[in-house]
Amino acid sequence: MAPGRRGRIARRTAVIATVVAISLFMEVSGYLATPVDLRPELSWTTVHAMVPLVFAACAGVAWAIGPNPVPSRLMIVFVLFWIPQAFYPVIETLGWLWPILRGVDLGWAVVAGILVLVYPRGGLGDRFDRVIATTALVATVVNFFTVLALAGPDSVPCDCVPNPYRLAEAPTVFAIVDIGYRFVGVALAIAIAIRLLLRWVRGSVPARAVAFLMPVALLSWVSTLATQMIHYATGTPPNLALDTVSLIAMASVPVCFVAGIAHARNMRARVADLMRITREGADRGLWAESLARTLRDDSVRVFWWDEERGRYVDAAGRPIDSAEEGRGHSILPVASPSGLPIALIRHDRVLTDNMRLLDGVSSALRLSVDNGRLRSEIERTLDQVRQSRQRIVEAGDEARRRIERDLHDGAQQHLVAVGMQLRIAANAARASGDDAVAGELEQSIGTLNQGLKELRELAHGIHPSLLSQGGLALALPELAGRCPVPVDIAVQPEGRLAELVESTAYFAVAESLANVAKHSKATRAWVRAYVEGDELVLTIRDNGVGGASLDRGTGMLGIVDRIDAVGGSVGLASPPGAGTTVTIRMPAHLEVSEALPGSGAGLLVAAEPGVEPPDAAAAPDPSNTVAPGVVGSPADR
Repeated sequence: MAPGRRGRIARRTAVIATVVAISLFMEVSGYLATPVDLRPELSWTTVHAMVPLVFAACAGVAWAIGPNPVPSRLMIVFVLFWIPQAFYPVIETLGWLWPILRGVDLGWAVVAGILVLVYPRGGLGDRFDRVIATTALVATVVNFFTVLALAGPDSVPCDCVPNPYRLAEAPTVFAIVDIGYRFVGVALAIAIAIRLLLRWVRGSVPARAVAFLMPVALLSWVSTLATQMIHYATGTPPNLALDTVSLIAMASVPVCFVAGIAHARNMRARVADLMRITREGADRGLWAESLARTLRDDSVRVFWWDEERGRYVDAAGRPIDSAEEGRGHSILPVASPSGLPIALIRHDRVLTDNMRLLDGVSSALRLSVDNGRLRSEIERTLDQVRQSRQRIVEAGDEARRRIERDLHDGAQQHLVAVGMQLRIAANAARASGDDAVAGELEQSIGTLNQGLKELRELAHGIHPSLLSQGGLALALPELAGRCPVPVDIAVQPEGRLAELVESTAYFAVAESLANVAKHSKATRAWVRAYVEGDELVLTIRDNGVGGASLDRGTGMLGIVDRIDAVGGSVGLASPPGAGTTVTIRMPAHLEVSEALPGSGAGLLVAAEPGVEPPDAAAAPDPSNTVAPGVVGSPADR
């Protein structure tokens, strides 16, 4: 906790403790100084003493959670003005003091009325509030000086010494001012209560939510206050039950005030829910609906800035009405940190008393708009990255095909021609009887054939011609035939696929079989290729040692990149000792619907969605599949 904050808390605690001590001193000393036969009921005295304690406790809470220090200070002043009538016997010999206390002993009622007026904003709101407060203060000042100038010892319940400030004996004038002051106070309290009640009845849901308890407490207090004033004016003895109800009603005023502040604070906390709902940039209709639910204001409307048309419009594109502000509503403008307009929020005017709430709403809206814009930019960037990766893969495949064609049509053809010439030369040497030369030429022909074979294998590894000629149905069986581990192949694509898909699938299977041969210690492998819906599904399974993990090698990270570049996914199931199954899914992008001519029984009809592929044992268990990612055996994959 910061030192400045600790200091403020310490000062506030000291102030509250001081005024509580003063109040208790007046209450206890007055009770003890009163003759036993004149003492009020102990229960009533206890309730009377509890009223300032409740105000002091609520002052501490209001200081801690309230947006404005004025209400808490008014509660502290109330405690000082809560002077019990029984305290006068304690100061009856202090002629300079008792007239002053007699002049201000009803100040607590003025403070309580102002406290109600400043609820919940912490300040006087309109002209009516200012008139009421001014009238109460003027009446209090007039009463104070009248008491100093005219009050005698008979005006207080004690055997007090004469009033040293007294200017004249005018008991009638004093009684008129005294009763008139009480009458004005009751009238002002009734006006405040009626205004608050009417505002609550006619108010919107947010207005009622903010002032939900105060009218009840105020009306209870005003009713008992009016009855007490009548008893005082007529000289009839007070009613103990009525006085007790009045005390309880008075004590409920600060409690209701603090409850209202806590309610407003909880409304601000609900902005966090609003930010959670709209953190990904919710659409405009959902945003307005969520905002209305958060503020509990069905009249909320949100108008968004249309940069193209240069005006504010609602979610449906309708422009804002010039009369939106009015009829109990206010407009909250929301702009970006750079000052660019974002939106206007029309809300109930009572919510302007809770500017922290509206500031939170503005921040949530800005965050929602920024998140939506950022999300769109990220999605656009990711789409560009995917397209770029796909273009790179396509360019690589095209380069492979070009190199394969160059080797086939260039160097390979030249080597074949050289071989034919050597064969002719060898035959001629043998016909002329030069067997030594013929033998050397045969050796050269053998070396040339071996080089030609290696060249063909090199060209095949760069880009197999069978893949271009016959697709996966011809290329995968030929690929499996070159694997040192026996491989069972089942290829069921529906006709030819897109070149990029075929080449990606081919090299994925090639790398997977290479891993099987190098690391799995398997004795058999299975490869399945089939179309399911609009996806090409490849499964490569072996009966090796299993235990493959992406964290233990990078054998097929290149394949993962290839598959991801075409919008596919890679899954792995590799329990230790139970073999490894790699499952690859990618968009099929079928180009033709008919099967290749002459492909025979190896080309079957595409598997329907949900239909298990042949040799179901080879298909991976979906529960054991992870995506994306492909790894090899424990040694390297």
